[in-house]
Amino acid sequence: QIIFPEIPAMAMEPDEHAQHKDVYAHSLTVLRQAMEQEEDGPDLVLRWAALLHDIGKPDTRDVTDGKVSFHQHEIVGAKLARRRMRQLKYPKTTISEISELVRLHMRFHGFGEGQWTDSAVRRYVNDAGELLPRLHKLVRADCTTRNERKARRLQRTYDHLVERIAEIQEKEGIAAVRPDLDGNEIMGILDLKPGPEVGQAWAFMKDLRLEVGPLSRDEAIAELLKWWESKK
Repeated sequence: QIIFPEIPAMAMEPDEHAQHKDVYAHSLTVLRQAMEQEEDGPDLVLRWAALLHDIGKPDTRDVTDGKVSFHQHEIVGAKLARRRMRQLKYPKTTISEISELVRLHMRFHGFGEGQWTDSAVRRYVNDAGELLPRLHKLVRADCTTRNERKARRLQRTYDHLVERIAEIQEKEGIAAVRPDLDGNEIMGILDLKPGPEVGQAWAFMKDLRLEVGPLSRDEAIAELLKWWESKK
């Protein structure tokens, strides 16, 4: 309660319909299950992310029409984790990795089995970056349901996502997605000097790459010019 008060705060009283788990007990289970997946000794970042992944729930708990929800608890939780770990003087990189895992841990649950488009897979991998292996472990550890059928379905769905990632990675190389045109090429095509507009064009091209996959050079130039015209 003194060093890291957000942790004991997760021991919330269940609602009258018992529609949500004891978040503190759940988080300890997730921590244990994450530790079971460690491959090269203790992983401090993974362990902290597992323990803290739901610390945003107390601040986001809402009961409407008898239904309990924790809307955007992962966003709130990531901010709480960053703030507290800065106060505890953790290294910036460690804080960034832990808070990012907390922020991303619900992304998987936005899709059901068979609903992962190529674009969604690319964005999942791109947003996770080097944290993807840890995110895999955290999401799998976050399954603590006693309903064996539901647990099998969640694991099967995640297995399917991992297979999709491997397929697209082999086909497109999505581990480090780059736009089909780099900054110098963009400046040459649009006759621009270094500045904010180049950054905007680069961001557009990267988003396009995530959305539709790799384009030929001619296709990429055509899309860039079309976007540039739309801005005028």
